[in-house]
Amino acid sequence: MRSLGFMRHLNQEKIVLLLTALLFVVFSLTLNNFLAGDNILSLMRSVAVLGILGLGMLVVVLGRGIDLSLVAVMAISVAWSMQLIHEGLPVSVALTIGLLFALGIALCTGILVAYAEIPPLFATLAMATFVYGFGRAHLIVGTDVVYMPKTMGWVVSLGQGKLLGVPMPIVVAAGMALVVFLFLRFTKIGSFIYAIGDNLAASRISGIAVRPMLVLQYVLSGGIAFVAGIITATSVEAMNTRIVNSNMIYDVILVVVLGGVGLSGGRGNVRNVIVGTLLIGVLMNGMTIMDVQYTVQNVIKSLILLLAIVVDSIVNPRDEQTGQQGDI
Repeated sequence: MRSLGFMRHLNQEKIVLLLTALLFVVFSLTLNNFLAGDNILSLMRSVAVLGILGLGMLVVVLGRGIDLSLVAVMAISVAWSMQLIHEGLPVSVALTIGLLFALGIALCTGILVAYAEIPPLFATLAMATFVYGFGRAHLIVGTDVVYMPKTMGWVVSLGQGKLLGVPMPIVVAAGMALVVFLFLRFTKIGSFIYAIGDNLAASRISGIAVRPMLVLQYVLSGGIAFVAGIITATSVEAMNTRIVNSNMIYDVILVVVLGGVGLSGGRGNVRNVIVGTLLIGVLMNGMTIMDVQYTVQNVIKSLILLLAIVVDSIVNPRDEQTGQQGDI
């Protein structure tokens, strides 16, 4: 009877957390140096950017949307900022321009979704293609990789510095997680996002400005993407724009869905993103130590994503309203 009671209290988040703990124990017992302090910090650091992007995706998915342009906005906005610094602009001015570019693109995406009523899947996919093409053709012409200027100053510490021995990417990711948690939990806008995701029609009837709120979700997502880009660029001292054509956006969706955030909207929190990110981090670190081929790793992640979506469709079934919106 006790076992049945325990099973009733299990949900996707708890199952994923248990799997993470199980994988951690197995890898600790079977892989050399997995438990080494440097490896644990490396594991956390490697998924910090993924976790930050997951927070941006969370804000959008909670409101029944999805943002496939996150990685493109991240890469092009930060690459352009660094190129402007190379061309002589002050760091603060260049970063402000890059941030405004990211927010402007996100604003356009939100308007397309909220006012033109284009399904988020198609609007953000088209915007990702546009941002990458426009950026490569007009903003950062002639190169795929923009290297970090030597005049970046204190910004470099965001990717390479440490706070009490903890790498700054981990600190920034933790800080962003706290900010998003407080925003969603204790602000009216956060409660409105949950309400819209749970029942859009009822939210509109209750007086919530649904369309502006949908736009705001994408703007917040764009700002978070820019922060993730700064961490990425300062960590590796460059921004490779070809990352837009990688599987990174699917990894972002994976950590969100895997942790238990419902794609139908209105269900999920920051804790879900953290749990999903930790599982992927442990899994990828273990496979890297075992020298599993990159293509095989992608296959495994794809299967996990497919399984997570199937579980989500069972736990959080689509309703008629969601289907009419065209969201995934």
